[in-house]
Amino acid sequence: MSSKLFALDIGTRSVVGIILEERNEAFHVVDILVEEHKERAMVDGQIHNVLKVAEAIQSIKQQLEEKHGTLEKVSVAAAGRALKTEQAEIKLDIKNRPIFSEEDVSRLELTAVQQAQSNLVQNDVDKQSSHYYCVGYSVLYYRLDGEEIGSLVDQQGNEASIEVIATFLPRVVVESLLSALKRADLEMEALTLEPIAAINVLIPTTMRRLNVALVDIGAGTSDIAITNHGTVVAYGMVPNAGDEITEALSDHYLLDFPLAEEAKRAINTSDSIQIQDILGFDQSIPKEEVMAAIRPATMDLATSISTEILRLNNNQPTKAVMLVGGGSLTPSLTAILAEKLNLPENRVAVRGIDAIQNLTKEEHIPITPELVTPIGIAIAAKRAPIQYMSVEVNNQIVRLFELKEMTVGDALLAANIASRKLYGKPGPALTVQVNGQTIHIPGEHGKPAVIKLNGQETNTKAIIKNKDKIELLEGKNGKEGTAYLHDLVDDASTKTITFQGVVHKVKPSIKVNDKEVPIDTPLKERDKITVETQHTVEHILHAVHQESYLAALKPYTVSINNKSHYIPYFSSALLLNGNPIKAQYIVQDQDEIQISTVHPPTLQQLADQLEENLIDRISIKFQHEIIELSRHHATVYLGETILSPSDIVPNGSNLKWEQANNSPWIFQDVFRFTEWSMPESASSFQIVRNGHPSRFDEEIFGGDHLEIILNVQK
Repeated sequence: MSSKLFALDIGTRSVVGIILEERNEAFHVVDILVEEHKERAMVDGQIHNVLKVAEAIQSIKQQLEEKHGTLEKVSVAAAGRALKTEQAEIKLDIKNRPIFSEEDVSRLELTAVQQAQSNLVQNDVDKQSSHYYCVGYSVLYYRLDGEEIGSLVDQQGNEASIEVIATFLPRVVVESLLSALKRADLEMEALTLEPIAAINVLIPTTMRRLNVALVDIGAGTSDIAITNHGTVVAYGMVPNAGDEITEALSDHYLLDFPLAEEAKRAINTSDSIQIQDILGFDQSIPKEEVMAAIRPATMDLATSISTEILRLNNNQPTKAVMLVGGGSLTPSLTAILAEKLNLPENRVAVRGIDAIQNLTKEEHIPITPELVTPIGIAIAAKRAPIQYMSVEVNNQIVRLFELKEMTVGDALLAANIASRKLYGKPGPALTVQVNGQTIHIPGEHGKPAVIKLNGQETNTKAIIKNKDKIELLEGKNGKEGTAYLHDLVDDASTKTITFQGVVHKVKPSIKVNDKEVPIDTPLKERDKITVETQHTVEHILHAVHQESYLAALKPYTVSINNKSHYIPYFSSALLLNGNPIKAQYIVQDQDEIQISTVHPPTLQQLADQLEENLIDRISIKFQHEIIELSRHHATVYLGETILSPSDIVPNGSNLKWEQANNSPWIFQDVFRFTEWSMPESASSFQIVRNGHPSRFDEEIFGGDHLEIILNVQK
């Protein structure tokens, strides 16, 4: 039992038609027909002139129908070079939020893919994100607080970021294919991507867990697909391919382009190449010389391909590289590419249709890598047909291009569900000022949206099928930022002070909008908080309710006869950690304050400090007896009151100080302080001072020895 498959490979320079038969789990290539475009109807894999492409398709169809009967359905592929690849990075503030789950990471990845989709159209106002299918994406980096990390799951920090490389297929490519087929009276049986078509026949599903690159090198472009973890993870394209090699030969030997193309193909089959240049000269050139001529172009091609492979594969070489397409036959390309990717030479290989398992062919069909993709398109139509899938997203019908196993996330992307709807908005921040510095208290993080698949709660990675219903219940917005005064002012600024041996805790002076408020006061937007932690001794004494000591700190001064006198000896001393200071000195934590108080002095103590005498005293020896002579030296008034030496003189007193008798002491003053008298028996006497004759009116001094020597009558 056999069934006939018709497939078309619509390339930039030609259209390839192929008839394939399935024979008991195997495939047999019955016929292949190639027709080049008469005009430039295709550009970069996209149909620019539907009519001209339809003419080429119609011509192939008619020729094949003459041999194989009516053809009504056809399998086609969108060119790999039509794919658009874009990188994007998304960042998320994750301060004070729950630990990252796998679903959080998945939603962040979708947000990054949407950003890449948006980047595609930002320079083209006529296009929208909905004009593209996302056919795959790969995560390049996860970062936490700017540092690259293997996984964000169960991580916490300040900022998470994900960078992805995503691949998109313009919808217009599919639509133009459908239009061209319709004009050729053909119905699309299945649709695939050219890289997927080649992968399907060269890399079985069991091999896709390996990290392998498939490169389809055509005439104008080289299409790249990367497999890993059981699926195709990335697609890319470089605008370098076989034509660059042909042009290098054409320029070097002055050959017409078709002749240069023949010369290029002859390198792999002949030791010497026969050419005729544009001047008509025939030459026979050794194969090695021709290879040397094309080596710079080959190096450029290998560099372009290896650079794109590294970009698509997170800057790491794949484990192996498979080359298909006509350009893969470029001499030395596999060796140079292996060198560029730092791979062994046997890890880079050209694969022809002989590498396709369970495939036979008619004898006239060549074994060549150019036919891998057309055959892959036909086989993919049977083994892995890609169709449209219809799902309902929030009551909106969405058609998905089923390029792979589709997930809820793919449906959300196709429905253009804004990534912001996957999470509620974060609450607005509360902004206040503390000592002139602006502080933002963030609001709550938004709650994630609830996703339901056919009524059951699910996640973005869940697999979907045709006619599924998806419902997205938007996440709740977070509450606005809130804070209390004690959240911003902690105990760190509280000081422990010892005063007069007693330990006190001194808290800072805190005001909100210039008013002192309790520490549990809730803060409002634009509140201005002032925290005063610079305390002087004076502030401290008020804070510990010992301000009465401040009066004792006033310097002791008295006014004497309207002249002010400051007397430190009678002033209280203020000590900080044993050192004298003033009351305006700033106090630090753990400081010790002491005040040594001094009582107000008596008048005598005051006079002693002023070196003034209240009593004039001298001591002399008279008649061999010690006698003290005394008299008032000054009279001191406090108001109208005469002060005695023992009276207290308060701080700030206004005294009147009057000096009394200031005349010198004379000998005769002694008789007022002694009971000695002249005996009646004395007939005469002699006055002696310190052994020398003296007189009663002679000045005397303390310590003098005074005598009256008597002459007694007999």
